[in-house]
Amino acid sequence: MTSEQPVQWLTDAELQAWLSVVRLMTWLPSALDQQLRRDSKLGMAEYQALAMLSRSPDRTMRMSSLAAATGASLSRLSHLIERLEGRGLVRREPDPVDGRFTNAILTEYGARTLAEAAPGHVAHVRSLVIDALSAEQLRRLGRDAERILSRIGAARAS
Repeated sequence: MTSEQPVQWLTDAELQAWLSVVRLMTWLPSALDQQLRRDSKLGMAEYQALAMLSRSPDRTMRMSSLAAATGASLSRLSHLIERLEGRGLVRREPDPVDGRFTNAILTEYGARTLAEAAPGHVAHVRSLVIDALSAEQLRRLGRDAERILSRIGAARAS
């Protein structure tokens, strides 16, 4: 027989805070995605992948590393990169060091597309998040987000 721990229900204050986090996790990605699609014809996941590639040496990443960096499954990322490749924003090539891996490479056109999308995206991020918080609140938000992300990572690993 298994012994179950009794449920520790959320207090009213905890529930209010949790529901605010749930709304934030739902509304913020949607708001960012809408702006990007309207202004740049890119979705948030596409923008993230392009941005990660732009920051990598030679604008190149192994698909597995890009999937980890963007939080996408390798299968989902493969479909996304296929769409971006069809638009000429990225290309895929076997990794020259280890041909078992595939690299995603940001093209010149992809870099220009990202550079054109970035100012509007950054302005929207600033208006929705950065400018709504003091420097100290923003620092704490980043710290707290990292704390939660590390718990998620640990839970995934176990």
